[in-house]
Amino acid sequence: MRPFLKISLGIIAVLLLYLFFWPIPLQPEVWAAPDNPGYTGIFASNTRLQAVEVLHLSCPECEDVAVDSSGRVYGAAVDGRILRYDSPQAEPVELVNTGGRPLGLDFDQAGNLYIADARKGLLRLNANGKLETLVNSYAGKTFGFTDDLEVGPDGKVYFSDASDRWAIESYKLDILEHLPVGKLYVYDPLTNTTTLLMDKLYFANGIAVAEDTSFVLVNETSSYRTLRYYLKGEEKGKVDTFIQGLPAFPDGISRGSDGIFWLAMISPRNALLDNLSERPFLRKVIARLPTWLQPAPATHAGVLGINRQGEVVYNIQDPEGKFSQISSVQEWGGHLYFGSLGREGLGYLESYK
Repeated sequence: MRPFLKISLGIIAVLLLYLFFWPIPLQPEVWAAPDNPGYTGIFASNTRLQAVEVLHLSCPECEDVAVDSSGRVYGAAVDGRILRYDSPQAEPVELVNTGGRPLGLDFDQAGNLYIADARKGLLRLNANGKLETLVNSYAGKTFGFTDDLEVGPDGKVYFSDASDRWAIESYKLDILEHLPVGKLYVYDPLTNTTTLLMDKLYFANGIAVAEDTSFVLVNETSSYRTLRYYLKGEEKGKVDTFIQGLPAFPDGISRGSDGIFWLAMISPRNALLDNLSERPFLRKVIARLPTWLQPAPATHAGVLGINRQGEVVYNIQDPEGKFSQISSVQEWGGHLYFGSLGREGLGYLESYK
Protein backbone atom coordinates (compact mmCIF):
# COMPACT_ATOMS: atom_id res chain seq x y z
CA MET A 1 0.00 0.00 0.00
CA ARG A 2 1.37 3.35 -0.91
CA PRO A 3 2.44 5.61 1.99
CA PHE A 4 0.08 8.39 0.89
CA LEU A 5 -2.87 6.00 0.90
CA LYS A 6 -1.89 4.66 4.32
CA ILE A 7 -1.69 8.17 5.74
CA SER A 8 -5.03 9.12 4.19
CA LEU A 9 -6.75 6.03 5.58
CA GLY A 10 -5.20 6.69 8.97
CA ILE A 11 -6.49 10.27 9.01
CA ILE A 12 -9.96 9.09 8.00
CA ALA A 13 -9.92 6.45 10.75
CA VAL A 14 -8.93 9.04 13.36
CA LEU A 15 -11.67 11.42 12.19
CA LEU A 16 -14.29 8.68 12.35
CA LEU A 17 -13.17 7.65 15.81
CA TYR A 18 -13.43 11.28 16.91
CA LEU A 19 -16.88 11.79 15.38
CA PHE A 20 -18.33 8.60 16.82
CA PHE A 21 -16.56 8.05 20.11
CA TRP A 22 -14.82 11.18 21.43
CA PRO A 23 -16.27 11.86 24.91
CA ILE A 24 -18.39 15.01 25.18
CA PRO A 25 -20.70 16.15 28.00
CA LEU A 26 -23.79 16.06 25.77
CA GLN A 27 -26.49 13.69 27.08
CA PRO A 28 -29.24 13.79 24.44
CA GLU A 29 -32.57 12.16 25.16
CA VAL A 30 -34.87 10.33 22.77
CA TRP A 31 -37.91 12.37 21.88
CA ALA A 32 -40.44 12.51 19.07
CA ALA A 33 -40.42 15.80 17.19
CA PRO A 34 -43.99 16.88 16.35
CA ASP A 35 -45.08 16.96 12.74
CA ASN A 36 -43.86 20.05 10.95
CA PRO A 37 -46.79 21.86 9.29
CA GLY A 38 -44.38 23.94 7.24
CA TYR A 39 -45.49 27.30 5.98
CA THR A 40 -49.02 26.20 5.15
CA GLY A 41 -52.52 26.84 6.48
CA ILE A 42 -52.50 29.39 9.29
CA PHE A 43 -48.72 29.61 8.85
CA ALA A 44 -48.89 30.12 5.08
CA SER A 45 -45.86 31.86 3.60
CA ASN A 46 -46.33 35.50 2.57
CA THR A 47 -44.27 38.62 1.93
CA ARG A 48 -45.86 41.10 4.34
CA LEU A 49 -42.62 41.48 6.28
CA GLN A 50 -40.73 42.69 3.22
CA ALA A 51 -42.06 46.16 4.07
CA VAL A 52 -39.77 46.20 7.12
CA GLU A 53 -37.36 49.12 7.53
CA VAL A 54 -33.99 48.53 9.13
CA LEU A 55 -33.11 51.25 11.65
CA HIS A 56 -30.33 51.93 14.13
CA LEU A 57 -27.52 49.95 12.54
CA SER A 58 -25.32 51.06 15.45
CA CYS A 59 -26.99 48.38 17.59
CA PRO A 60 -25.25 45.08 16.77
CA GLU A 61 -27.26 41.87 17.20
CA CYS A 62 -29.91 43.51 19.35
CA GLU A 63 -31.66 40.47 20.82
CA ASP A 64 -34.53 42.47 22.31
CA VAL A 65 -36.16 45.84 21.87
CA ALA A 66 -38.24 47.89 24.30
CA VAL A 67 -40.21 51.11 23.92
CA ASP A 68 -40.79 53.53 26.79
CA SER A 69 -43.90 55.62 27.46
CA SER A 70 -42.47 58.46 25.33
CA GLY A 71 -41.92 56.22 22.30
CA ARG A 72 -38.14 56.08 22.65
CA VAL A 73 -36.63 52.78 21.49
CA TYR A 74 -34.12 50.71 23.43
CA GLY A 75 -31.89 47.88 22.22
CA ALA A 76 -29.83 45.19 23.97
CA ALA A 77 -26.56 44.95 22.03
CA VAL A 78 -24.32 41.90 21.83
CA ASP A 79 -21.42 43.79 23.42
CA GLY A 80 -23.36 44.44 26.64
CA ARG A 81 -24.55 47.98 25.93
CA ILE A 82 -28.10 49.16 26.49
CA LEU A 83 -28.77 51.79 23.83
CA ARG A 84 -31.57 54.34 23.54
CA TYR A 85 -32.75 55.97 20.32
CA ASP A 86 -34.83 59.13 20.69
CA SER A 87 -35.96 59.16 17.03
CA PRO A 88 -35.54 57.00 13.90
CA GLN A 89 -32.55 59.10 12.76
CA ALA A 90 -31.02 59.68 16.19
CA GLU A 91 -27.56 58.59 17.24
CA PRO A 92 -27.56 56.10 20.11
CA VAL A 93 -27.37 57.13 23.74
CA GLU A 94 -25.47 54.52 25.72
CA LEU A 95 -27.21 54.12 29.06
CA VAL A 96 -25.07 51.39 30.57
CA ASN A 97 -22.95 48.37 29.76
CA THR A 98 -23.97 45.35 31.81
CA GLY A 99 -20.65 43.62 31.28
CA GLY A 100 -22.57 40.53 30.17
CA ARG A 101 -25.00 39.68 27.38
CA PRO A 102 -28.33 41.50 27.83
CA LEU A 103 -31.22 39.67 26.18
CA GLY A 104 -34.67 40.60 27.53
CA LEU A 105 -35.83 44.18 28.18
CA ASP A 106 -39.03 45.60 29.68
CA PHE A 107 -40.17 48.65 31.62
CA ASP A 108 -42.27 48.85 34.75
CA GLN A 109 -44.80 51.63 35.31
CA ALA A 110 -42.24 53.71 37.22
CA GLY A 111 -39.87 53.79 34.24
CA ASN A 112 -37.35 51.29 35.58
CA LEU A 113 -35.83 49.10 32.87
CA TYR A 114 -35.53 45.43 33.78
CA ILE A 115 -32.87 43.42 31.96
CA ALA A 116 -32.50 39.67 31.56
CA ASP A 117 -28.76 39.18 31.11
CA ALA A 118 -27.59 35.71 30.06
CA ARG A 119 -24.46 35.97 32.19
CA LYS A 120 -25.45 38.36 34.99
CA GLY A 121 -29.02 37.33 35.86
CA LEU A 122 -31.96 39.66 36.44
CA LEU A 123 -30.88 43.34 36.49
CA ARG A 124 -32.63 46.68 36.90
CA LEU A 125 -31.62 50.05 35.50
CA ASN A 126 -33.49 52.67 37.48
CA ALA A 127 -34.61 56.05 36.21
CA ASN A 128 -31.47 57.64 37.71
CA GLY A 129 -29.17 55.42 35.66
CA LYS A 130 -28.14 53.07 38.49
CA LEU A 131 -27.69 49.44 37.48
CA GLU A 132 -28.31 46.81 40.13
CA THR A 133 -28.33 43.03 40.20
CA LEU A 134 -31.61 41.78 41.63
CA VAL A 135 -31.12 38.02 41.50
CA ASN A 136 -28.69 35.66 39.78
CA SER A 137 -29.34 32.37 41.55
CA TYR A 138 -32.07 30.29 43.12
CA ALA A 139 -31.83 27.75 45.94
CA GLY A 140 -28.05 28.11 45.92
CA LYS A 141 -27.65 27.43 42.19
CA THR A 142 -26.53 30.18 39.81
CA PHE A 143 -28.71 30.79 36.76
CA GLY A 144 -27.19 29.27 33.67
CA PHE A 145 -28.73 31.36 30.92
CA THR A 146 -31.13 34.14 31.96
CA ASP A 147 -33.08 34.71 28.77
CA ASP A 148 -36.24 36.79 28.65
CA LEU A 149 -38.63 38.69 30.90
CA GLU A 150 -41.82 40.68 31.04
CA VAL A 151 -43.11 42.97 33.78
CA GLY A 152 -46.68 41.96 34.53
CA PRO A 153 -49.57 44.33 35.26
CA ASP A 154 -49.10 43.29 38.89
CA GLY A 155 -45.60 44.83 38.88
CA LYS A 156 -43.90 41.46 39.25
CA VAL A 157 -41.15 40.40 36.86
CA TYR A 158 -41.60 37.06 35.13
CA PHE A 159 -38.38 35.70 33.63
CA SER A 160 -36.85 32.57 32.16
CA ASP A 161 -33.62 30.66 32.70
CA ALA A 162 -33.21 28.88 29.38
CA SER A 163 -30.86 26.17 30.61
CA ASP A 164 -29.08 25.25 33.82
CA ARG A 165 -26.62 23.09 31.85
CA TRP A 166 -25.51 25.27 28.95
CA ALA A 167 -24.49 28.92 28.78
CA ILE A 168 -25.52 31.22 25.94
CA GLU A 169 -22.38 30.41 23.95
CA SER A 170 -23.51 26.77 23.79
CA TYR A 171 -27.20 27.28 23.06
CA LYS A 172 -27.02 24.91 20.07
CA LEU A 173 -25.93 22.11 22.39
CA ASP A 174 -29.01 22.66 24.56
CA ILE A 175 -31.18 22.25 21.45
CA LEU A 176 -29.29 19.14 20.33
CA GLU A 177 -29.47 17.61 23.80
CA HIS A 178 -33.16 18.38 24.33
CA LEU A 179 -33.28 17.94 28.09
CA PRO A 180 -35.88 19.67 30.30
CA VAL A 181 -33.48 21.97 32.15
CA GLY A 182 -35.17 25.36 31.69
CA LYS A 183 -37.16 27.26 34.31
CA LEU A 184 -39.73 30.03 34.73
CA TYR A 185 -39.43 32.37 37.72
CA VAL A 186 -41.20 35.41 39.09
CA TYR A 187 -39.45 38.21 41.00
CA ASP A 188 -41.43 40.46 43.36
CA PRO A 189 -39.73 43.89 43.68
CA LEU A 190 -41.81 44.73 46.76
CA THR A 191 -40.49 41.81 48.79
CA ASN A 192 -37.26 41.22 46.87
CA THR A 193 -38.15 37.53 46.60
CA THR A 194 -37.97 35.08 43.72
CA THR A 195 -40.34 32.14 43.23
CA LEU A 196 -39.98 29.16 40.91
CA LEU A 197 -43.16 28.73 38.88
CA MET A 198 -42.15 26.02 36.40
CA ASP A 199 -39.18 23.75 35.83
CA LYS A 200 -38.38 20.92 33.41
CA LEU A 201 -38.79 23.20 30.39
CA TYR A 202 -37.15 22.63 27.02
CA PHE A 203 -35.09 25.78 26.32
CA ALA A 204 -37.29 28.21 28.26
CA ASN A 205 -37.27 31.42 26.25
CA GLY A 206 -39.76 34.24 25.57
CA ILE A 207 -42.10 35.45 28.32
CA ALA A 208 -45.43 37.31 28.13
CA VAL A 209 -48.10 38.03 30.74
CA ALA A 210 -51.84 38.40 30.12
CA GLU A 211 -53.31 41.88 30.50
CA ASP A 212 -55.36 40.69 33.51
CA THR A 213 -52.43 38.73 34.99
CA SER A 214 -54.46 35.53 34.73
CA PHE A 215 -51.62 33.63 33.07
CA VAL A 216 -48.03 33.85 31.88
CA LEU A 217 -46.70 32.38 28.65
CA VAL A 218 -43.29 30.82 28.13
CA ASN A 219 -41.83 29.65 24.83
CA GLU A 220 -40.15 26.26 24.66
CA THR A 221 -37.85 26.94 21.74
CA SER A 222 -36.63 23.40 21.11
CA SER A 223 -40.15 21.91 21.36
CA TYR A 224 -41.72 24.40 18.91
CA ARG A 225 -44.46 25.45 21.33
CA THR A 226 -45.69 27.95 23.91
CA LEU A 227 -46.93 26.87 27.34
CA ARG A 228 -49.41 28.73 29.55
CA TYR A 229 -49.09 28.82 33.33
CA TYR A 230 -52.20 30.00 35.18
CA LEU A 231 -51.64 32.61 37.87
CA LYS A 232 -55.23 33.07 39.04
CA GLY A 233 -58.62 31.42 39.30
CA GLU A 234 -59.61 27.78 39.51
CA GLU A 235 -56.75 26.80 37.17
CA LYS A 236 -54.09 28.54 39.29
CA GLY A 237 -50.82 26.62 39.21
CA LYS A 238 -51.85 24.47 36.26
CA VAL A 239 -50.18 24.37 32.85
CA ASP A 240 -51.55 23.82 29.37
CA THR A 241 -50.35 24.30 25.81
CA PHE A 242 -51.09 27.72 24.33
CA ILE A 243 -49.89 26.97 20.79
CA GLN A 244 -47.85 24.06 19.44
CA GLY A 245 -46.58 22.47 16.26
CA LEU A 246 -45.00 25.69 15.05
CA PRO A 247 -43.10 25.64 11.72
CA ALA A 248 -40.17 27.49 13.27
CA PHE A 249 -38.20 27.91 16.49
CA PRO A 250 -40.11 30.35 18.74
CA ASP A 251 -37.88 32.89 20.44
CA GLY A 252 -39.30 36.03 22.04
CA ILE A 253 -42.94 36.75 22.80
CA SER A 254 -44.57 39.93 24.11
CA ARG A 255 -48.04 41.31 24.77
CA GLY A 256 -49.18 44.22 22.61
CA SER A 257 -51.34 47.17 23.63
CA ASP A 258 -54.46 45.43 22.29
CA GLY A 259 -53.81 42.18 24.14
CA ILE A 260 -52.38 40.37 21.11
CA PHE A 261 -49.32 38.25 21.83
CA TRP A 262 -46.53 38.73 19.31
CA LEU A 263 -44.30 35.70 18.77
CA ALA A 264 -40.95 35.85 16.98
CA MET A 265 -40.03 32.85 14.82
CA ILE A 266 -36.26 33.11 14.70
CA SER A 267 -35.66 30.41 12.10
CA PRO A 268 -37.54 27.61 10.30
CA ARG A 269 -37.32 24.16 11.79
CA ASN A 270 -34.43 22.02 10.60
CA ALA A 271 -35.46 18.73 8.96
CA LEU A 272 -32.22 17.03 9.98
CA LEU A 273 -32.71 17.84 13.66
CA ASP A 274 -36.33 16.66 13.54
CA ASN A 275 -35.36 13.42 11.80
CA LEU A 276 -32.70 12.74 14.43
CA SER A 277 -34.96 13.45 17.41
CA GLU A 278 -35.15 9.71 18.15
CA ARG A 279 -31.46 9.11 17.39
CA PRO A 280 -29.43 10.63 20.23
CA PHE A 281 -26.19 8.94 19.12
CA LEU A 282 -26.26 10.78 15.80
CA ARG A 283 -27.05 14.07 17.53
CA LYS A 284 -23.82 13.60 19.49
CA VAL A 285 -22.03 13.16 16.19
CA ILE A 286 -23.42 16.51 15.03
CA ALA A 287 -22.23 18.11 18.28
CA ARG A 288 -18.68 16.94 17.53
CA LEU A 289 -18.66 18.59 14.12
CA PRO A 290 -16.99 21.99 13.67
CA THR A 291 -19.48 24.81 14.18
CA TRP A 292 -19.43 25.71 10.49
CA LEU A 293 -20.63 22.20 9.62
CA GLN A 294 -23.46 22.13 12.15
CA PRO A 295 -27.04 23.08 11.20
CA ALA A 296 -27.38 26.87 10.98
CA PRO A 297 -30.42 29.19 11.11
CA ALA A 298 -32.16 29.81 7.79
CA THR A 299 -33.07 33.32 6.66
CA HIS A 300 -36.87 32.87 6.36
CA ALA A 301 -38.24 35.50 8.76
CA GLY A 302 -41.61 35.65 10.45
CA VAL A 303 -43.73 36.75 13.40
CA LEU A 304 -47.19 35.72 14.54
CA GLY A 305 -49.91 37.67 16.30
CA ILE A 306 -51.90 35.36 18.58
CA ASN A 307 -55.03 36.14 20.60
CA ARG A 308 -55.50 34.99 24.19
CA GLN A 309 -57.30 31.86 22.98
CA GLY A 310 -54.13 30.75 21.20
CA GLU A 311 -55.46 31.50 17.72
CA VAL A 312 -53.21 32.99 15.04
CA VAL A 313 -54.75 36.28 13.91
CA TYR A 314 -51.70 37.86 12.23
CA ASN A 315 -49.12 36.05 10.11
CA ILE A 316 -46.30 38.27 8.84
CA GLN A 317 -43.38 36.73 6.95
CA ASP A 318 -40.54 37.29 4.54
CA PRO A 319 -39.10 34.15 2.90
CA GLU A 320 -36.13 36.18 1.62
CA GLY A 321 -35.24 37.43 5.09
CA LYS A 322 -34.63 41.13 4.49
CA PHE A 323 -34.47 41.34 8.30
CA SER A 324 -33.80 37.77 9.41
CA GLN A 325 -33.32 35.77 12.62
CA ILE A 326 -35.97 37.84 14.40
CA SER A 327 -35.56 37.13 18.09
CA SER A 328 -38.09 39.59 19.53
CA VAL A 329 -41.06 41.69 18.51
CA GLN A 330 -42.64 44.61 20.34
CA GLU A 331 -45.85 46.41 19.35
CA TRP A 332 -46.17 50.10 20.17
CA GLY A 333 -48.77 52.48 18.77
CA GLY A 334 -49.77 50.10 16.00
CA HIS A 335 -46.14 49.68 14.86
CA LEU A 336 -43.91 46.64 15.26
CA TYR A 337 -40.27 46.74 16.32
CA PHE A 338 -37.99 43.72 15.88
CA GLY A 339 -34.74 42.55 17.40
CA SER A 340 -32.41 40.06 15.74
CA LEU A 341 -29.58 37.74 16.69
CA GLY A 342 -28.15 37.71 13.20
CA ARG A 343 -28.51 41.27 11.92
CA GLU A 344 -27.26 44.73 12.72
CA GLY A 345 -29.88 47.22 13.84
CA LEU A 346 -33.57 47.00 14.62
CA GLY A 347 -36.48 46.23 12.34
CA TYR A 348 -39.52 48.50 12.08
CA LEU A 349 -42.89 47.78 10.45
CA GLU A 350 -45.17 50.79 10.09
CA SER A 351 -48.39 48.81 10.28
CA TYR A 352 -49.34 45.16 10.78
CA LYS A 353 -53.04 45.55 9.93
